[in-house]
Amino acid sequence: MIRAGIPLTESFDTLQSQTKSKEFKKVLIDIESQIKNGESLTKAFGKYPKIFDQYYLSMVGVGEEAGTLEKNLQFLADQLNKENELKKKVQAATIYPGIVLFATAIIGGFISLFILPQLVDFFNTLNVDLPLSTRVLMWFATLMKNSGVLIIVGFIFSILGIMTILKTKKVKPHWHRIILKLPIIGNLIKFSQISRFALNFGTLLSSGIPTTSAIETTAMTMSNLSYQNDLKKIGKLLAKGKPIGESLSTSEFSAFPSIVGKMITVGEKTGRLDETLLYLADYYEDEIDTASKTLATILEPILLLTIGLVVAFVALAIISPIYELTNAARIS
Repeated sequence: MIRAGIPLTESFDTLQSQTKSKEFKKVLIDIESQIKNGESLTKAFGKYPKIFDQYYLSMVGVGEEAGTLEKNLQFLADQLNKENELKKKVQAATIYPGIVLFATAIIGGFISLFILPQLVDFFNTLNVDLPLSTRVLMWFATLMKNSGVLIIVGFIFSILGIMTILKTKKVKPHWHRIILKLPIIGNLIKFSQISRFALNFGTLLSSGIPTTSAIETTAMTMSNLSYQNDLKKIGKLLAKGKPIGESLSTSEFSAFPSIVGKMITVGEKTGRLDETLLYLADYYEDEIDTASKTLATILEPILLLTIGLVVAFVALAIISPIYELTNAARIS
């Protein structure tokens, strides 16, 4: 609409009529009101940091100052689209294992609470020596019969408690460092963070934002605290005159692969840092695809094997005493 020469206030009128969200419509109405009162678009957006983050505000602010708002909004639209595609790739890598584990937990809970307890009385009536697998199943069935609800509720609350603890300020940085060292999943997170860094940083530089401000803004877009803190440190080194590529090549920033530091060094020397970063973003998006396929390839047989072994154990524990009872009846 800006490209077509429509005034901002009229543009927001149109956006209000198009949005289906009542809450967002209220935000658009308030922003339009602020613009009519003489506020800049950046300040109006800044009132809603949960909707418009620092990266968004920086792009809009530079666009207003340089008279390139239309171009910068297009950059934002493209970047948000790429961010969405990146999230979908990461989600696609985890959705299948997640569904299988969730279904297994639901079915396992149902069997533990309603099926296995009924087997206790049944097996107690059998006048045969129960095999080890049946005795183990009997022990578990008795436990679930007496305390099944408490165990499942306790397990759920334990998981919720652990998740809450991992989100605390003291524990969260350590947890974020640990998950980067996990096999396969750690690489998937690394690739997504590096791709986001390269994409956001490169886009900000392309829009004319100074390098120091761009890297500080990019740091705030990182979801992993290890990368966020590293980029903040690099921003301070950059302010002192140390090149980014040289900083990334040191052991202090080992979360970034050596190729990232080398590529950025080349980009800084050639004056094409933004292009180099956007190339890196594409490269690591491809790495995410590879890592996600590897994760799915490894997890699928492991999950199927685990579920198969559990089913086989339960079947053996139930059938064995019945088979022995049948043989005893034939002999007698």
